[in-house]
Amino acid sequence: MDRLSGKSCLITGAASGIGKECAKAFAKEGACLTLVDRDKNALEKLLNELTPNEKIEAIDADVTNEAQISAAVNKAIEKFGYLNAAVNCAGIFPDDDGGLLETRIATWDKVMEVNLKGIFLCCREEIKAMLTCGQGSVVNIASFVALMGAATAQVAYTASKGAVLSFSREIAVEYARKKIRVNAICPGPIETPLLKTLLSDEVRRQRRLVHIPMGRFGQAHEIAMGALFLISDESSFMTGASLVIDGGITAAYVTPE
Repeated sequence: MDRLSGKSCLITGAASGIGKECAKAFAKEGACLTLVDRDKNALEKLLNELTPNEKIEAIDADVTNEAQISAAVNKAIEKFGYLNAAVNCAGIFPDDDGGLLETRIATWDKVMEVNLKGIFLCCREEIKAMLTCGQGSVVNIASFVALMGAATAQVAYTASKGAVLSFSREIAVEYARKKIRVNAICPGPIETPLLKTLLSDEVRRQRRLVHIPMGRFGQAHEIAMGALFLISDESSFMTGASLVIDGGITAAYVTPE
């Protein structure tokens, strides 16, 4: 239970979904955790679920706010002495993100601000800290739609996640000789509160399910296990990779009945 012993890890979007499951899994594996989310009440609830100890710091911050993210990273260093791991999960998927002709410019801008600019700001501050301690591992949450088109139109989200994937590869190459690894995870549809809301309509839900060869949505803890592997030293020769955890979606042309 010490796969992350010696890791000081910052997790964004930590209060729900994939970020929450990462926090729970990483705590069990011995990591020092800095949990970041803009929902202060949800953060407090998460802290009550975790075993109380001195190895957890919770900070309410917005990933689109440069000063707040810088402060969160500095707090992690102040608390634990260094930062050598990060999982950037924070993201949004507005219900009015649709087709090219229907999606409002304001919706496009907001998605890009959170899903792409947020990743940029977080990685910049995290990697600054990792350069100081001489090594590190970053995991960015992208999506299977970074690799193929979605079954239903969602132009802003899809574009943002494609950019996250390209961005992750770019900085992986840039910092490889500095002993900083950067990888991305491309989840398929995951049974998170966000997805449940978006797919509350049964017709829309079934339209998604038919494209998944395994016949079910993924669970957030299954993505957390991939992130745990990429943060741990078990993946020490991996950087610039896209770890696909999608129930077989990207492997299939059509799914048989």
